[in-house]
Amino acid sequence: MSASIKIGICADHGGFELKEKIKPFLVEHRFEVIDYGAMELNSSDDFPDFVIPLAKAVASKGVFRGIAICGSGVGACVAANKISGVRAALITDYFSAHQGVEDDDMNLICLGGRVTGYAVAEDLVLAFLKAKFIGAERHLRRLEKIKNLEDRPWQ
Repeated sequence: MSASIKIGICADHGGFELKEKIKPFLVEHRFEVIDYGAMELNSSDDFPDFVIPLAKAVASKGVFRGIAICGSGVGACVAANKISGVRAALITDYFSAHQGVEDDDMNLICLGGRVTGYAVAEDLVLAFLKAKFIGAERHLRRLEKIKNLEDRPWQ
């Protein structure tokens, strides 16, 4: 992997420790890390303050992919998926980490800082970042249906 590949990362207080462990791991694997915060541990911060800017960067292709971490990963996933063009998932297993990219063009992985161990997180992140979207006709058809939902406001 080239150092020119930018990976965005963020975490609130519940994922801060895991974020700080993953950052040097990413650098070691030759990724350029863009940190969207939190920059310090603050038990009263709110995950949307970090996840939304990261998700917007992913959607605008300011970063190749994103990693969002909160306590469980659930809140980060909910917030990230509110941004059009983001396909985020809470990932807890190796298969889903790569399959989500291969079949569903997932571009943001969510992890639970209080439930995901460091070694497992490294495996999940690497599987996510190394995976490539297959782009089979059935995958493109499904993604188009999702995009149509993003483009039309509910009435």
